[in-house]
Amino acid sequence: MSSKKSPFFELRSGSVDTLLFVVKTTDLDAMRAELTRRFEATPEFFANDVVAIDVRRLEENERVPLTDIAQLLDSMRMRPVGMVADPQQTWAAESALPLLEARDRRGAAAKFAEDESASAVPAVTSATATPPADLFEAAGISADGSAPAAGASAEASAVEPVRLATSSQTMVVEKPLRSGQRIYAKGDIVVLGLVSNGAEVIAEGNIHIYAPLRGRALAGVQGNHDARIFCTCLEPELISIAGIYRTTENSLPPDVLGKPVQIWLEEEKLMIEPLRLT
Repeated sequence: MSSKKSPFFELRSGSVDTLLFVVKTTDLDAMRAELTRRFEATPEFFANDVVAIDVRRLEENERVPLTDIAQLLDSMRMRPVGMVADPQQTWAAESALPLLEARDRRGAAAKFAEDESASAVPAVTSATATPPADLFEAAGISADGSAPAAGASAEASAVEPVRLATSSQTMVVEKPLRSGQRIYAKGDIVVLGLVSNGAEVIAEGNIHIYAPLRGRALAGVQGNHDARIFCTCLEPELISIAGIYRTTENSLPPDVLGKPVQIWLEEEKLMIEPLRLT
């Protein structure tokens, strides 16, 4: 067989960022009820997002039906592609889901947020594996993390592709972001226009929005717990730093809603403080 690279395809190892769905109970009915309660009003929050089922919080003698959990996540329009386990690998390996290696930015034993706005919900992390290609295609991504291929679902292709900053320098976005648009920066990002409902601003560093934020803002997405969000008018669907997030399901206090604010993490809890501009 020729050692030359094939012009038709390439197989290689890679790393794909996923959401971790951290399982903390064996009660599937309670899990279903809580997921429904949290996401039925905002079903687009995690639509088509790639999810790994993390069972490391369970005791060694506890088991959960991984196939049923995968179906539950799929019904919420999330895309389970694998599982993360440690001492649970013995029974978890019986599932059809591939085993993924999670590279938690703060270690597997890191303290989880216990705040109501962050408990029992996915956290952003990085999982490394080489699952079958059809799993990646179902999630609308390729194995190297590039944009969806031509064969991706119509629903996934309806969202404009992520735009990447070419370096870790600050990205400046001068135009408003309409619903369905998504911007990704490898460093900081400055948005000078309105972020509409259904739009998404994602950055590995800080996010500065000098206009109303009505969509989603996710800072420090590669595990940067020191990242911050600055906004001159806070009316968001979702705010997140390093995977710890809050939705409008939990109403914002009057002193920050619609006001200039800064948002940061303290003891893995989102802190929101009025931004004093004078």
